[in-house]
Amino acid sequence: MCFVKYPDFTTLKALVTGASSGMGYEYARQLAEKGCALVIVSNEEQIHVVANELQQKYGVGVASICMDLARPEAAKELYDMCREQGHEIDILVNNAGMFMFRDVNDTDPARIETMLNLHVITVTQMCRYFSADMCQRRRGWIINMSSLSAYLPNFGIALYASTKAFIRVFTRSIYWELYDHNVYATAICPGGVATRLLGLSDSLLKLGVNLCVLLTPEKLVKRALQAAFGRRKQTIPGLINYIGLVFVTLLPPALRMWIRRKFFVKK
Repeated sequence: MCFVKYPDFTTLKALVTGASSGMGYEYARQLAEKGCALVIVSNEEQIHVVANELQQKYGVGVASICMDLARPEAAKELYDMCREQGHEIDILVNNAGMFMFRDVNDTDPARIETMLNLHVITVTQMCRYFSADMCQRRRGWIINMSSLSAYLPNFGIALYASTKAFIRVFTRSIYWELYDHNVYATAICPGGVATRLLGLSDSLLKLGVNLCVLLTPEKLVKRALQAAFGRRKQTIPGLINYIGLVFVTLLPPALRMWIRRKFFVKK
């Protein structure tokens, strides 16, 4: 992984979703640092501030778009906007996402629809629209953010885990469809990452990093880019995540149910 041969980023343009903070911001920052022009997208107005910051710090072109991607028509709208503004996307980073810990039968149906749209519909359609252009130009990379939970369907994260499992399988499948066109798709399957998505305080996030339970966004994105430009189908960043995956999958169902009843079921 440390011997990955990167392309000339100064000739490339990347589209990064969910780029106003966390992992999305770090994808945008590291790509800008390498000289890559950017189109960054978020549903927060902060995205325009981020664009100015990256442009001034790294001297690359950065276009910002404030858009809610959790709508069925969002991917087509974003694709059309990029075409109209003359953005040829060489690197697509589908990072925008959401997390919730709640049983499905206790979840607002509107929240379910939002997650399905954001993780399944939008990701699929973004890959469809932008990969077609990449194939014509015979150059492109797609990074789709899955999760370690894609391997670990369990109580409280049934919806999140299943949508991330879709992203993982979908990405591994289109990898082969795109391969002969010199376009490569990579699924990134991290465990815990120290971002506000987890809803933890700064002190708890710092503790998680110090205990090696959480990865920093900086380390995650560095490894994700190595995997993507190393033409890998997927990667699970961090040794602790491989160990944790084996440990959790070996837990007997009876023990999982005891943990659920003891610590998570409302009395």
